[in-house]
Amino acid sequence: MSATNVQPSSDPARPRVPRRLGLSGKLLLLTIPLVMIAEILIYVPAIANFRINRLNDRLAAANTAALVLDAAPSGMVPDSLARQILKSIGARAVAIKMGQQRRLLASADLPRSIDHDIDMRTMTVWEAIVGPFQMMLETGNQAIRVIGPAPGGAHFIEVVTDELPLRQAMYRFSRNLVLVSLVIAVLTAALVYLALHYLFVRPMRRLTASLVGFHENPESPAGIIVPSNRGDEIGVAERELSDMQRDLMSMLNQKSRLAALGLAVSKINHDLRNLLASAQLLSDQLASVPDPRVQRFAPKLVRSLERAIAFCQSTLSYGRAQEAAPDRRMIPLEPVVDEVREIAGLASDASIAWIAAIERSLSIDADPDQLFRVLLNLVRNAAQALESRPSGDIGPQQIRITGRREGAVAILEVSDTGPGVPAKMREHLFEAFQTSGRPGGSGLGLAIAAELVRAHGGDIHLVEGTIGATFRIVIPDRPVELLSVRNERARA
Repeated sequence: MSATNVQPSSDPARPRVPRRLGLSGKLLLLTIPLVMIAEILIYVPAIANFRINRLNDRLAAANTAALVLDAAPSGMVPDSLARQILKSIGARAVAIKMGQQRRLLASADLPRSIDHDIDMRTMTVWEAIVGPFQMMLETGNQAIRVIGPAPGGAHFIEVVTDELPLRQAMYRFSRNLVLVSLVIAVLTAALVYLALHYLFVRPMRRLTASLVGFHENPESPAGIIVPSNRGDEIGVAERELSDMQRDLMSMLNQKSRLAALGLAVSKINHDLRNLLASAQLLSDQLASVPDPRVQRFAPKLVRSLERAIAFCQSTLSYGRAQEAAPDRRMIPLEPVVDEVREIAGLASDASIAWIAAIERSLSIDADPDQLFRVLLNLVRNAAQALESRPSGDIGPQQIRITGRREGAVAILEVSDTGPGVPAKMREHLFEAFQTSGRPGGSGLGLAIAAELVRAHGGDIHLVEGTIGATFRIVIPDRPVELLSVRNERARA
């Protein structure tokens, strides 16, 4: 199933979202008013320019007629000829001003009054824009006087003409301009719409479909979007979404594995706890055997069985929501380290050298059982790393534990001379199930150790630039006030 074919979920428990206008519809609604605005911006100056040109044409024709009429001797132009000249230029009268005298060159059917005066010499931009619309909104045949510059030594020329022919010409021009503009606008809007649709709307629909499909089945790889080769922001969004979906799917699979592990552990926990309880009864009987060797190892065996029973009782504490709060107190570190060595089986292992460099009488403010678990996990990981070395590697095999105090902070280091931690694992080193591929590893040791150390308010990290792997644990002491309050309660 491709990401583009994902259908919205029909889950009845999910509230039904009313269907709204999509991106294509919104784009269309946005394109229409923008095109209309562009039409208006084109039409307004065009009609204003058309009216000015028509008026200037009347003035130019009047100037030509004025030259003819002015050249003739006074009274030598017959009225019939004057009427023909005025009709040819579409005017009722032509007058010219020279000096202080205004001279009527020709007239025919003069109106009783002039309705509007249009002076082309002093016309402003606002008047040029508003004038055409005022003229087209009027009715009837108004008489207008157009004033403009005159040729020769005259001051200006005046032309009296009818407004109706000009208004009708403006109507025809508007109709033709609107029709042509609409055709151009429709083609332009269609091209813009299609371009934006293919460049933006379709990729956004693809992203949306992928999100919906991934939400319905986040554990299926079919819902992961396949990023395109685009180099713009949408291409970046596709690649980031694909990476995020893969990361989320990996995390969900990991969580499912953890849940399955918890279920399996809970099933075997009951029987395992009963078996350990039986072993504990047998170890109690061994404590009464007078053999010195039995008396030496019996307490340690009992202690180990008690720890195992406690671990089973908590059903693998890491699988729970969180570890129990540490029961902290000042404890000497050396006995804990010695017990870790014995439980890890390194006390009699001559192939792996054990080095413990602990400050004399070093005490640490920690929960002894949780500190034991932290060190045991680190030591076992170190032992497994040494055992996985190639058979031809003749380098030294050793595990080293150091401990020191710096003020109110205790610092422990567990190091080995193994192959070290692979670079690809370091970013998620303390997360569950992050194993190095060694047989027998569950990937929980470092995660458990990190959780326990952080519960003490401390920190654990991998030290860079060392041979093998070195883990440093920093555990600060509790504030003095808390210690004094606990001691007072203990005394009470």
